[in-house]
Amino acid sequence: MTPHIIAPASYRPAVQEVRRVQPIANLVLVRQNYISGAVPVLFFCVQKEGEISLIYLRCLQPLAQSGRENFVSIVLSAIVFPAQAISAYPIVFGQTLDSPSPPPYQHLRYEEDYSYLYDITRRTEPLDVIKYIHLNDKGDRYLSIGGEARERYEYYHNPTWGQEPQDDNGYLLQRYMLHADLHVSPYLRLFSQLKSGLENGRTGGPRPTDEDKLDLHQIFLDAVLGLGNNDSFTLRAGRQELAYGSSRLVSTREGPNVRQSFDGLRSILHAGTWRVDGFVTRPVETNSGIFEDGTDYSRVFWGIYAVRPLSIIPKGNIDLYYLGLDRENAQFDQGIANELRHSLGTRLWGQKEAWDYNFEFVYQFGSFGEGNIQAWTAASYTGYTIRQARYQPRFSLKADITSGDRNPSDQGLQTFNPLFPRGAYFGEIALIGPANHIDVHPSVELQVTEKITFTMDWDFFWRESTRDGLYGNAVNLVRTGQTSDARYIGNQPLAQVEWRIDRHVTLTTVYAHFFAGQFLEESGPGKDVDYFSTWMTYKF
Repeated sequence: MTPHIIAPASYRPAVQEVRRVQPIANLVLVRQNYISGAVPVLFFCVQKEGEISLIYLRCLQPLAQSGRENFVSIVLSAIVFPAQAISAYPIVFGQTLDSPSPPPYQHLRYEEDYSYLYDITRRTEPLDVIKYIHLNDKGDRYLSIGGEARERYEYYHNPTWGQEPQDDNGYLLQRYMLHADLHVSPYLRLFSQLKSGLENGRTGGPRPTDEDKLDLHQIFLDAVLGLGNNDSFTLRAGRQELAYGSSRLVSTREGPNVRQSFDGLRSILHAGTWRVDGFVTRPVETNSGIFEDGTDYSRVFWGIYAVRPLSIIPKGNIDLYYLGLDRENAQFDQGIANELRHSLGTRLWGQKEAWDYNFEFVYQFGSFGEGNIQAWTAASYTGYTIRQARYQPRFSLKADITSGDRNPSDQGLQTFNPLFPRGAYFGEIALIGPANHIDVHPSVELQVTEKITFTMDWDFFWRESTRDGLYGNAVNLVRTGQTSDARYIGNQPLAQVEWRIDRHVTLTTVYAHFFAGQFLEESGPGKDVDYFSTWMTYKF
C-alpha cells in the first residue's frame, strides 16, 4: 500500500511499499532518495479508515551521529504516540549513515556551489543556513552568503635589501571580505563581494596593495545558455576576479592584503572536454579610501584561454591561450613608453602515480614606444611524493627563466612582462618578480599530521640579461641593471608551517632569509633580508 505523504514538497520521499514491523511506536523510517543517495527520514504514521498517512517529522542524518541518538528519538516518539509502526525498511538500532563532507572553499569564491544543501540531510554546520537560503520550493532559486577574515603580522629586517626605512616592530594587515551569490534561476545569477583591507603600524605607511578601507571588489551578472549534454555558454558582465592556469600570468593577487579584480565582459564555454574563456577587461585601480576604487583607463587587458585533457601525455592536460595588454606609460629599465604586448602560451600539466608536473612556455611580441617587443619565458615544476613513507614527503624542483632586455640604448625591448602574476611569486617575502631572471628552486614538503604541513625550500636567482634591471612582482623596476655587470642576485631559504585547524580556520607561519649576491651588493645597498610573517584565515 502506498501511503499518503503529509510533508513539505521538497522532503517527500518516494515510498513504494509499506510493510509491518514489530509494534514499537507509530514511527515510520523510510529512505529518501536525495542528491546524496538514500538517507533515513522519520515520519509519524496515522491509520484511519484503511488509509495510511505519513506525517513528516525530520531527517535523521544531520542529528544521528550515534546509535544512542537514534534510539532516544524512537523511544521518545513511542512514549508520546504509542501505536503500531510500519516501515518501508526495517529499523536497525545503532546503525547510522555517515554525513558527506562539505566541499573545500575555492580560491575563486564565485566558483563554489551550495545547491547541494537543498538536501537538508547534507547540512552539517550551523552556518549552512546562510550558505543556502532557498527562495522557492523547487530549490533552483537561492541565495548564498560567505566571507573571509584574515589577520596577518609581517616583519622585515633590511626591507628591499636596505633601500627602505627599517621597521623595528613590524605591522599588522587585516583583510575582510563578504559576498552574496544570488541564483535567480538556473540561467541567471548575480554575484557581489565587498572588501576591506587595513594596515596598522608600517614604517613609511601602507604599500599600494596593503590598504583599501572599503570597496566593491566584485559585482557581476551571469546569463547562462544550456547547449545540451551538460554543455553551456555563460556571458558574464561586471567587476570580477580572473585567475588562469598556475596564476603565473593572470591571478587574483592572493598573497598581498588587497586582491585584484577587473571590469569588463567575459564568456565561458563548456563544450565536451573543452573549457574556453574569452574576456575584454580593464584592471580595477586600488585606492585606499572608502568606495574610491575605479576602472584603470590606462590599461586594457583581453584574451582567450582554453583548457582540455590531453591523452598523449600521462594523465595530462593542456592550456592554450592568447593574452593582450595595452598599457600607457609602462616603465622598464630602458625607459618609459606606451606598451602593446601580445602573449601566446601553452601549459602542459598533470599527475601520474607519484609524479606531478607543470610546464609552461610563453612568447611575447608587440611594441614599446617606437621599438618592437620580443620576449619569452619557460617555466617548469616537477614533484615526486612518497606516499608510503612517514610524513608522505614530496620532493619538487622549480626551474624558471624569463628574458631580459639586451640593450637599453636601442628601441627594441626583450624584457618579459608577467602581466598580472600572483603576489607572492617566489614566496611570501616577495622581493623579486618574474622578469629578467633565472631561478632554480628545490623544495620538500612533509605532511606532519593530517592537518599540519611543513615546507622547506631554497631559491637561487640570477639575471637572465646583465644589461637589464631587477623587477618586482608588479613589473616595477627595483634596481637598474646599468651599474653592475654581475649576474648573480642571491639566494633565499624559506620555511613554512601550515595548520589547517578545521575547514574554516587556517594558521600559517613563514620565515625567510635572503642572502644578497654580487649584483645587489654592487648596485647597492645589498644587505641580507630577514622576513617573518604569521596569519590566521577564517572562511565561511
